[in-house]
Amino acid sequence: MQGVGFRPFVWRLARQLGLAGEVLNDSEGVLIRVGGGRNEIGAFVTHLQREPPPLCRIEQIALRDFTGELPKAFAIGESVVGGRRTEVTPDAAICAACAAETTDPSQRRYRYPFTNCTQCGPRLSIVRGIPYDRARTTMASFAMCERCVAEYREPADRRFHAEAIACPDCGPTAMLVRLHDGEAMAGGVKEAVRLIEAGEIIAIKGLGGYQLACAATHADVVARLRSLKHRDAKPFALMARDMGVIRRYCRLGPDEERLLAGSEAPIVLLRADGPERLPEVVAPGLHTFGFMLPTTPLHLLILEEVNGPLVMTSGNLSDEPQVISDDEARERLSGIAAYALVHDREIANRVDDSVARIMAGRGRVLRRARGFAPAPIRLPGGFAAAPSLLAFGGELKATFCLLGDGRATLSQHLGDLEDARTFADFRRMLRLYAELFDHVPEALAADEHPEYLSAKLARERAATEGLRLIEVQHHHAHVASCLAENHYPIAAPPVLGIVLDGLGWGDDGTIWGGEFLIADYRRYERLGCFKPVPMPGGVQAVREPWRNLYAHIATGIGWAGLEEDFSETEVYSKLAPRSRAVLDAMIGRGLNAPLASSCGRLFDAVAAALGLCCERQAYEGHAASMLEAVVDEAALCEESEALAYSFDIVEAKDMPILDPAPMWNALLADLSRKTPRPVIAARFHKGLAQAIVVMAARLRGTADRPRFETVALSGGCLQNKVLFEEVLRRLKDQDFSVLAHEEIPANDGGLALGQAAVAAARLIAEGEEERTRQCASAFPAAS
Repeated sequence: MQGVGFRPFVWRLARQLGLAGEVLNDSEGVLIRVGGGRNEIGAFVTHLQREPPPLCRIEQIALRDFTGELPKAFAIGESVVGGRRTEVTPDAAICAACAAETTDPSQRRYRYPFTNCTQCGPRLSIVRGIPYDRARTTMASFAMCERCVAEYREPADRRFHAEAIACPDCGPTAMLVRLHDGEAMAGGVKEAVRLIEAGEIIAIKGLGGYQLACAATHADVVARLRSLKHRDAKPFALMARDMGVIRRYCRLGPDEERLLAGSEAPIVLLRADGPERLPEVVAPGLHTFGFMLPTTPLHLLILEEVNGPLVMTSGNLSDEPQVISDDEARERLSGIAAYALVHDREIANRVDDSVARIMAGRGRVLRRARGFAPAPIRLPGGFAAAPSLLAFGGELKATFCLLGDGRATLSQHLGDLEDARTFADFRRMLRLYAELFDHVPEALAADEHPEYLSAKLARERAATEGLRLIEVQHHHAHVASCLAENHYPIAAPPVLGIVLDGLGWGDDGTIWGGEFLIADYRRYERLGCFKPVPMPGGVQAVREPWRNLYAHIATGIGWAGLEEDFSETEVYSKLAPRSRAVLDAMIGRGLNAPLASSCGRLFDAVAAALGLCCERQAYEGHAASMLEAVVDEAALCEESEALAYSFDIVEAKDMPILDPAPMWNALLADLSRKTPRPVIAARFHKGLAQAIVVMAARLRGTADRPRFETVALSGGCLQNKVLFEEVLRRLKDQDFSVLAHEEIPANDGGLALGQAAVAAARLIAEGEEERTRQCASAFPAAS
């Protein structure tokens, strides 16, 4: 709870109720000693539970009697030196009080770009060490003026112990510069806004990294930004002044508004069907825009001068990590932006914007970074017995996870480790988190994939430090991540994990990605999967969806079937000129054509069949995103279930396989009939959801002896809103209890949490077995 205003909140509440006592930080968290009337103490505890400060996450309130002396006037006591259980909190978007202060001409922080308090402002992005105080942040070089000192020391002030406290007299300053040489320019924020409105691209030094901004309504400028940034098609994030601006372009419900306005202030994916339109180049081929509200006073000052939305994308070239230093900005961004709004407060740690979406009525995090990380995740009972662990996560959307004392700390999103700069930052953040959380692992966990850079790093460290390494199967980790987030008990019965993603290393040496696993934290068994289909060209098939389309046709209905029945379709005309003899040889002989039971590759194939992103994907999930975007909502909701494309369930290798061959016949027939693409996309999504739930019901067994009652949903394909909501609804209709992700991404960003949970459960079980053996040895007669 460090730096979130909890102690002054307790101090004010206790004084309002006339209670004696004190509040202080200790090695376990926060200690409150309180004395007074029974009713007043009861009201005090109730208020703590129901209305803590916005940034405070109370894991537990433990009550016990106290008979010692108490200060008569409730006080904030000196912290007790000990362990480091009070944690660094996530960066928080500007709060309402600071926003009002920044825009009020009567306030001394009027138009000050670094206004903050205990309820908002930088945390992780400025911290360099523990304990979290000003001297160990990038605010250390800014000595507080007398008025800031007075606020910092006054418990009744909302800036009491706000380590980033600042004002125009003593804090950081912002300026507009020419980016290539750092030459200062007159006009500051107002001149930056004028330049943006005139069609310039501006770099902005944000909370956790540089951003690139331009007017979202200027199609030519957005297209130029795409070209200079080498970002062909991936959608740009947008920032708007307020909800009113967002409503001009998007559908906004109460759930979306709450998500946008929270202290986390993520980018929220919204349906793009408002009364006004933005240029197609903002989010090519998609039906959603990713909007966020101003996250800092600097952004607020920019946006209050602008009537429309701004593109607010990460300051980098495509696929590189976001720039955080001024020197690097001049080196890497001056070819994109001629000007920059900069400041003299260093960014210690890169923290990207988080991304979230409302699905099935709940906010679900797709990328967990600013606002969410590094908030600890309380694990289910029983995990407190586990030794300290470090899990290294995956290759894409990389995160790592520290586990100890019954809690997990998942790092912020760090990017794809194939980029050398990202991998270097990954290693640096491992060192920082170890210091911040005083974490010394006794064992390591990693993915089983032999070539993941994260797994290789884990193996190297295990060998160097003599630590045990526990390798965890990719999709088992996905299931365990969902279980841990939902506080599923460690000793509870196994669940059916349905994991739908692009790819993960399977136990049989093939690529998995459409899996039905019966699993708990320790064990899993593969009960069923999507039909394994070759990926001709290997990695090339991930990038080029037409390859997956050809493989599905060749191994499903066969080329002869396509030629005989559907030669008039665009699918045939697109595939016929390809080097089919080469492709057939690769598939037939298994040469650079690994088998994959991948839901992601199925989506790629269907998208290619509909002419969506057929040749090459510009980013991961490009084809699948476009396929989701064209779904006809009316067809999805109103068409007969019988029109949904069916899948077969066939027995193979002693387990049922979900075979898409009937789906391909129906889809190609609809293409022959010139059925609109949105209707075809709806029928595919609905049919796939039907098939998944039929498979789950079949695997459950008989009503009197079910193998499982609970289903856990995970994997990146389940961040598809249409598929997720269809599967969730149908599972509930079949009386399954369903667990799904909310604050932890369903994609590989949550993998490290699952690895840590699996490794912890296995080590706990081994410890229990060892104690049982020792007991049996000591008392042989009893055993």
